[in-house]
Amino acid sequence: MTKRTITLNCDMGESFGMWEMGNDEAIMPWVDMANLACGFHASDPDIMLNTIKLAIKHDTQIGAHPSYPDLQGFGRRKLDMDKDSITNMVIYQVGALKALAESQNTQISYVKPHGALYNSMLRDLTIFDAVADAVACFGVPLMTLAMSDNEKLLDIADKYELPLLFEAFADRAYLSNGELAPRSMSGSVLSQEEEILDQVKQIAQYGKVRTIDGCLIPIEADTICVHGDNDQAIRMIHKIRDAL
Repeated sequence: MTKRTITLNCDMGESFGMWEMGNDEAIMPWVDMANLACGFHASDPDIMLNTIKLAIKHDTQIGAHPSYPDLQGFGRRKLDMDKDSITNMVIYQVGALKALAESQNTQISYVKPHGALYNSMLRDLTIFDAVADAVACFGVPLMTLAMSDNEKLLDIADKYELPLLFEAFADRAYLSNGELAPRSMSGSVLSQEEEILDQVKQIAQYGKVRTIDGCLIPIEADTICVHGDNDQAIRMIHKIRDAL
């Protein structure tokens, strides 16, 4: 048995104006990679800059977290956009975060799409191509879901000479094809501490995950996504860190 070296990533910087979400100050010391909202589903220039400063303080990698332009829906609604518009939209958002990071003498390290954009690019190779085209402009990796078959995604990434970072989820159930179980499905979100820790250990130690219907499938992940939007979740991150 070989334990894999796996980082933790978390969606952060998702406040907006006077609206506060998450607990970034409590989470940042415990994660390796912070996925920062870029203004289209959450955040604003002030929040982006303050979260960059917090990441610098804790030596946490900064990643851009672009989405569809959907503030009201928190980026969870798929929008009908053509390929070029998706590419331009991602460049616009990542470019804004990159500029703010450089104003603090630091850099973005990767890009991880958010919400419906993330899900869409996994199901539609045209959308994945559009996102890959945008991310390749910045010379950083694109984070995507580690599935049992990533060959088609790798082929597109190779076209753009784009490195991929593969992630797994600590608290989401999986389908037998390696995709995340939709939130509408019963049992799609893991809530019990023991089952979350078991899933993390299985991914880290064996490179496998048990699906919602009981199958065991391979998952080769570089990083695990955790969520810290309440005190219980933050305690869970501490235990996941200890388990890794």
